[in-house]
Amino acid sequence: MFGLFNRRISLIESGFLSGWTDNHSHILYGVDDGVKTVEESLEILSWLEELGLQEVWCTPHVMEDVPNTTEGLVKRFEDLKSVYKGGLVLHLAAEYMMDNLFEERLEDRDLLQHGEDVVLVETSTWSPPIDLWGTLERMMSAGYRPLLAHPERYRYMAEEDYVRLHRMGVLLQLNLPSVTGYYGEHALRNARFLLGKGWYCMGGSDCHRFKVLQAQYSNVSIDKKLLASLRAIHTNL
Repeated sequence: MFGLFNRRISLIESGFLSGWTDNHSHILYGVDDGVKTVEESLEILSWLEELGLQEVWCTPHVMEDVPNTTEGLVKRFEDLKSVYKGGLVLHLAAEYMMDNLFEERLEDRDLLQHGEDVVLVETSTWSPPIDLWGTLERMMSAGYRPLLAHPERYRYMAEEDYVRLHRMGVLLQLNLPSVTGYYGEHALRNARFLLGKGWYCMGGSDCHRFKVLQAQYSNVSIDKKLLASLRAIHTNL
């Protein structure tokens, strides 16, 4: 019986995706290193609807190397909504790299929000920004709630860093492929830790390409014990 409980299944087979909200994606076409064409955006959205998803957040990169403007992203998002005829509810936010451009946008209060006063931010996988903790504190002093994208993937973070984030009130967003081992054992181990603590408030695909997303959701790669912890994630903003 114990072995059956822990058998590995795919995310599609698990039924987890039915009714789910994807809070982090690069499905908005032609604005960053994600989806390039409107045709692929529409193909992904149609497939996600077939899987039973209800809502999708488009969260394109904003960083010094990809200096998207709020106006430009809103325009492209409206273009996508004008041609998408499906039933998914679409939202627009952005994934801000915590760099000098972000500091400028923060000072100008020129930020696309992920819900009321919530801003999705990220760092380099390998090293923190010069003033990680200070930037988070400045965001909160300005009235924003930081939502840290895929904290399980940051190689420089240890468990004590996650404890500090939690105590500060920083929100955490899980990359769903992390629990399949897609990003390696390090991300999987950290995801297990954060799931066990109940510190994630939401999850996302971080989708950049349709074929990759199909493989991530279709591969038999997650055990049912971990799935039980995954189901506990809920948006509580």
